[in-house]
Amino acid sequence: HLQFVESGGGTVQPGGSLTLSCAASGSTLDDYAIAWFRQAPGKEREGVSCIRTKGGSTDSNDSVKGRFTISGDSAKTAVYLQMNSLKPEDTGVYYCARTRMAYGRCTFDPLRPEQWGQGTQVTVSA
Repeated sequence: HLQFVESGGGTVQPGGSLTLSCAASGSTLDDYAIAWFRQAPGKEREGVSCIRTKGGSTDSNDSVKGRFTISGDSAKTAVYLQMNSLKPEDTGVYYCARTRMAYGRCTFDPLRPEQWGQGTQVTVSA
């Protein structure tokens, strides 16, 4: 049973950087769609970036394009989210999850929307 543990969050000033980690257990990520999501206080959870672990194709929310980079490790055990030029509106709890694929690419449609990990808190504040 594939499970994830998110880590790497923290508090940074606007313009700062953080790298989030999504460690997988129960299976190696040979050919999965994995996405990072975030939920800000009072708002719905939204997709941030996703990756297909085989081949490495990615997609991102327009609000983070050019600032966030999603990647997977060569051992197929983790997915990362490098976040640069952080803004206060990036504040929220960040989660990773397996998502469905469409036309061979990752999506932001969670395979098990009722199951989420603890997430990791990211706070961008002066």
